Amino acid sequence: MKRISSLLLVLAITGSALAQSFTRVSDVIYLKQGGAAFTLDVFKPKKPTGAAIIHMVSGGWVSNHNDINLAIAEAAAQRGITMVEVVHGAQPRYKVPEIVAQVTRAVRFIRANAATYGINPNRLAITGGSAGGHLSLMVASQGGPGRTGDAIDKTSSALQAVGIFFPPTDFANYGRPNNQAFDSPLLKAAYGAAFVEDVKSVTSEKIREISDSMSPINYFTAAMPPTLIVHGDADTLVPIQQSQSAITKLQRLGVTSKLITVPGKGHGWPEMMDQFKDILDWFEKYLK
Repeated sequence: MKRISSLLLVLAITGSALAQSFTRVSDVIYLKQGGAAFTLDVFKPKKPTGAAIIHMVSGGWVSNHNDINLAIAEAAAQRGITMVEVVHGAQPRYKVPEIVAQVTRAVRFIRANAATYGINPNRLAITGGSAGGHLSLMVASQGGPGRTGDAIDKTSSALQAVGIFFPPTDFANYGRPNNQAFDSPLLKAAYGAAFVEDVKSVTSEKIREISDSMSPINYFTAAMPPTLIVHGDADTLVPIQQSQSAITKLQRLGVTSKLITVPGKGHGWPEMMDQFKDILDWFEKYLK
């Protein structure tokens, strides 16, 4: 998971050398919690169409301002799409359920403040890679009407399109049926090695309950937005089976969905921007 975070940083550095087609609004606070402030950066294109992409800045459920990706912001801006890059609380301080709540709040915040950034609140997509893809699916599969709370909480968290890279989707069937993922680097990253060791001492039913609760595939419904997943077939960290299972279920539910398999590629590769263009094409099609 650290590998993909580093890769995104490389792409960000590459993007900084481009002729920028956007104006950047940095360090916008979308949530204050427990003495901490969580922020996002908005990249406004010179000629906005009103569509926006929300990028989950996340690798191994660690989020860092240094990994904000200028290259994808530039690619989106060239098509008139606003990019909003969301930084969340990092593990091990924050566990997956807390992080999901944070990024869901970010989606609500973006929609509530859409007019400020020239965004159409009904044209929001989400993207991310690995843990960022997982978070994208967790938010998209549970997005919906506002809830009781402040003005932000009362705003919808629904999304109109998903386009992601190699996400873990089913921790109870990881790589093969009935294979729990608590021995994998993913779960140790998400919850911490000590937590994982503690979990091994509880019942198999409890392990299954935890695995199911953080698996996006269990929240899929026919209301899921159009979803595109890109995955390398040589990925040894997140098996391509995770994306295949997700797409199979989405199609069974009647959700518009597609898997792009990249032959011979693992958990990240230097030419990922080629596939990000496919994701942008997907968003342009379904954010009309």
